[in-house]
Amino acid sequence: MPDWSKVSATQLGAAYRNGRVTPAEVLEQVLARCRQLNPILNAIVTLDSAGARRDAAASEARWRAGRPLGALDGVPLTVKDSILVRGLRTTWGSRRYADFVPDRDELPVARLRAAGALIVGKTNVPEFTLHGYTDNLLFGPSRNPWHPQRTPGGSSGGAVAAVAAGLAPIALCTDGGGSIRRPASHTGLVGLKPSRGRVPRCDGFPAILLDYEVIGPIARCVDDVVLVMRALSEPDVRDPSSSAFEGRPFEIPESPRRCRILYAPRFGDAPVDREIAASVAAAARAFERLGHGVEEAARFDVAEPLNEAWPVISQVGLAWLLGEQAASREEFSAAIESMAESGRKIPATRLFDALDATRALRSRVSGLFAEHDLLLTPTAAALPWPVGEPHPAAIDGRPVGPRGHAVFTAFVNAAGLSAISLPCAPSASGLPIGFQLIAPAGGDGLLCSIAAQFERAEPWAHRWPALATDEIAA
Repeated sequence: MPDWSKVSATQLGAAYRNGRVTPAEVLEQVLARCRQLNPILNAIVTLDSAGARRDAAASEARWRAGRPLGALDGVPLTVKDSILVRGLRTTWGSRRYADFVPDRDELPVARLRAAGALIVGKTNVPEFTLHGYTDNLLFGPSRNPWHPQRTPGGSSGGAVAAVAAGLAPIALCTDGGGSIRRPASHTGLVGLKPSRGRVPRCDGFPAILLDYEVIGPIARCVDDVVLVMRALSEPDVRDPSSSAFEGRPFEIPESPRRCRILYAPRFGDAPVDREIAASVAAAARAFERLGHGVEEAARFDVAEPLNEAWPVISQVGLAWLLGEQAASREEFSAAIESMAESGRKIPATRLFDALDATRALRSRVSGLFAEHDLLLTPTAAALPWPVGEPHPAAIDGRPVGPRGHAVFTAFVNAAGLSAISLPCAPSASGLPIGFQLIAPAGGDGLLCSIAAQFERAEPWAHRWPALATDEIAA
């Protein structure tokens, strides 16, 4: 039997349809790969073998009867441990929620369950998903399948490690400041940050990043991202931001149109790893060969207003979540303790300044997209760094702070835009590199269309980390 754990979700649906394999057979191969590789990667922190097997049997019966629930019926997936899943422990990476078992699904999970998807388990996250690497006091660090001594990034680090290693073809994740896109770039995957409201939410954890955080998919190919988005994108009255998409189903243009692309190789004076800069520059040239107009920005400072605002918003959000309770060294890490304390000391006027900076950013971005269809940037400024370090200390020989690697992503969330990270040429050592395409709010379908065009011209799905290339026994 072929190794179905390496097959895309789209291909699995076709294989179920023509009877080449059953959901139960696929699941057993996926679970075997989990047993083989998860002890190395620490990607899945709560495995639900029994629930997935039960649902696989039900899916198999539907396919046999010719009544599948849709193209995702019987497809294994993982859910980030900050998204609520009924009956399955959901910790948000914190000891505070170590024993929390929700009694309902968050809305996107409910929709995927209704589509017949098999929830294999929950993937590791940093504490309260507030860091760009994945480690916590409950479960420890997740590791990058391409180099297990390096981080997969965060906060969707466990999710990308699972998909990159074949523990599931799809991961459901959140992105509050780049948490889908940067980990995807560190592991050679596709990650979509949808427009605000494109994927409705309700019944989840408190929103400590306001409405900047969205739910979206990570996968190995664009087709699988589209498959998930079609299942998630119907507006819901419980999420008022989704009303902007009423009567606007998630559609992909049949043929990608010629786009005006603004290529920003760096933001201001922030350093970028030289291998990343060269790889993303090559991707920009590839878009020119595909017929798009590419203009390189001499200097790009549009996102500058958010630089000081972002820490204020995240620190105040955490302080609000924890309330007046002093952070405990037994319950929280030193980093979270420090963030919460800083948040409590921030005056309301500084928070208002941060929100005003966001308003200014949205105005500047509107002007940018009046002249260009898409913005192209690196996804991350640094290659994956060693496990155990919260961030790279230097990039291109220059010292950087905690968000030096993350300069390209957070402004997208604050402005409510849509963005997708795609793999480009890897580094000389084989570490993955990604670039980011950004579109105005509502441009998710266009992004996926252009991304699919690039994927056909510059394919990447054949690349697998060495530890995932061995055949497994079901």
